[in-house]
Amino acid sequence: MAFVITQPCEGEQAGECVTVCPVDCIEQGKDQYYINPDICIDCGACVSVCPVDAIVEEYEMRPEEEPYLAKAEAFFAVE
Repeated sequence: MAFVITQPCEGEQAGECVTVCPVDCIEQGKDQYYINPDICIDCGACVSVCPVDAIVEEYEMRPEEEPYLAKAEAFFAVE
């Protein structure tokens, strides 16, 4: 997973990231958007348009942001 949507998106859900994604890998969940790592092409288009700076690269995540990686993994888990 290259990008993760973190806390600032919770409740905000502005949606600009969805409209610029060239591969439609961002999906809306109950409280925030999530990036599907299996579809994402790591272009970064979503990062530049996020009005709340919620999108970070996984390797740049701070420890307090790690739960958002787990949330994304759970959101896209195939049962």
